[in-house]
Amino acid sequence: MTSVTADITTRVAAARAPTQTVAGSHGSARYLVAAVCIFLIAMMLYPVVMSLLASIKTPAEAMAAPPTYLPHTLSIANYLKVYNYQAGLPVYLFNSLSVAFLTIVFCLALAVPAAYGLARFPVPGKELLFITLLLGLMIPYQALVTPLYLMFSKLGLSNTQVGLALVHTIVQLPFSVFLLRNSFEAVPKALEEAAVIDGCNSWQTLWRVFMPLVKAGIITVILFAFIASWNEFLGALIFMSREDNFTIPIMLVSVRAGRHGAVDWGALQAGVVIAIVPCVAIYVLLQKHYMSGFLSGAVK
Repeated sequence: MTSVTADITTRVAAARAPTQTVAGSHGSARYLVAAVCIFLIAMMLYPVVMSLLASIKTPAEAMAAPPTYLPHTLSIANYLKVYNYQAGLPVYLFNSLSVAFLTIVFCLALAVPAAYGLARFPVPGKELLFITLLLGLMIPYQALVTPLYLMFSKLGLSNTQVGLALVHTIVQLPFSVFLLRNSFEAVPKALEEAAVIDGCNSWQTLWRVFMPLVKAGIITVILFAFIASWNEFLGALIFMSREDNFTIPIMLVSVRAGRHGAVDWGALQAGVVIAIVPCVAIYVLLQKHYMSGFLSGAVK
């Protein structure tokens, strides 16, 4: 009897051993993934933290060589310089926000109907049209700036926020249509048919049925359009020649100039911190919708 009990115990222990080994390997894998994630987060946050620390140093300490990592004396002199620089920080913030807002409006006004039509209507050759539209993503943005500037100058759109917003819209529109088309295609056909049976026309179906369902995709387009417009430099540099029309990226290039051609690192990093805040804020507020909108239509 004792030998039988011992044999059963041995077999149970042998059966549990692989399970414990697998559980241990899974636990080790989780720790490894967590370590890699923490390392990547640290790598991403390091430049931001260094910029923040440099911005609160005194101007002399920020330009010292070799540089110091931690500020010896806290100072807001760099932020005051950025705030009072030339036309003033409020003017540049207003210009950037206005251009970004117009870009979002133009992108949605054009991308939503285009994506809706390409996704839900039997348009002849719509796949060819869609591919042709996506070809715009392959054209270097720098190649478009000169012809756009010549055309906009004749139309009186240079040195205007509307003109710059149109430039940003031209760049962002192909991606916006691509993203929203996937969102529209993910909506079940039965919902559209039910709306038609209830007497809705195409526009009513779009606004009453599809728009609430593709809200995540629309918010994703808003996020991408805002960040692209807020950070865009080359178009703003070429299309805006008056100081009171400059956006934040142009201000950052100008404010970095120190004495005798040196770079004012403190003022530059203060401007960088100020420029980062709106992007981080809008991303944090829209993060949930951004993730679901970016993945909508990925799984059929």
